[in-house]
Amino acid sequence: MEEKLHLDIEDFSEEQFMESFLKEIQSEEAVFIIGIFVALALVILTIVFFGNFWGTSKVRNAVLLLGLCDSGKTLLFTRLLLGKFVRTQTSITESSATYKSKSDRGNSWTLIDVPGHESLRVQIVEKYKAVARAIVFVVDSSIFQKDVRDVAEFLYSILTDSIVAKNAPTLVVACNKQDITMAKSAKLIQQQLEKELNTLRLTRSAALSSQDGAVGGSVYLGKKGKDFEFSQLANRVEFIECSAHGSKGEDGDAEIDALEKCLARI
Repeated sequence: MEEKLHLDIEDFSEEQFMESFLKEIQSEEAVFIIGIFVALALVILTIVFFGNFWGTSKVRNAVLLLGLCDSGKTLLFTRLLLGKFVRTQTSITESSATYKSKSDRGNSWTLIDVPGHESLRVQIVEKYKAVARAIVFVVDSSIFQKDVRDVAEFLYSILTDSIVAKNAPTLVVACNKQDITMAKSAKLIQQQLEKELNTLRLTRSAALSSQDGAVGGSVYLGKKGKDFEFSQLANRVEFIECSAHGSKGEDGDAEIDALEKCLARI
């Protein structure tokens, strides 16, 4: 009888041990499986995050040639690319080509000639503004006094764009057609543009204030409480004089050294 009782107790202890052992294994397996799922979830989230980051970030490798109609953008475009005079006509769509800067690094950019007509340029600027590394704003120096208001309004719309303000691409104001006798100097053009942009800012600041500081993705130009100056911008700004036509006519070289040096520095 005592022997029988001893065996039963022994059998019972072994059963308990096996049951406890199996439960422990199952528990460890559950933890292991949960760990695998957590690790997979982290991997998936990481892929999604970086996929979205890389998908939304854009390489800023474009140089936009902007300006009013007949400012000489297209001739500058061909001079920069081909180094020779080519007869041009008013553009109705953008033109683009790879431009290799004249620097030791030999960087290459996508040079984009944007039509000057307002009905065409707005959509094209919207298309390329996020990838602009630099903006070359071309001004016809020979008739600047007549066009100053239109030039300032176009430039104001560019500089107050929220994406352009955030990315702060280099701004080169190319005072073109310096071969013409009545052409204004780069210094005078800068001073008059600053005055005109300051006036535009004053007339539009009420609209900015009435809508929490932004209208259609616009930002405040310059510093509040101070007359506008280009030095207030986050962009690097350069005013240069050039002539796509050249002082010696169609057979001569263009006078665009200053512009090429600016493009070599971006």
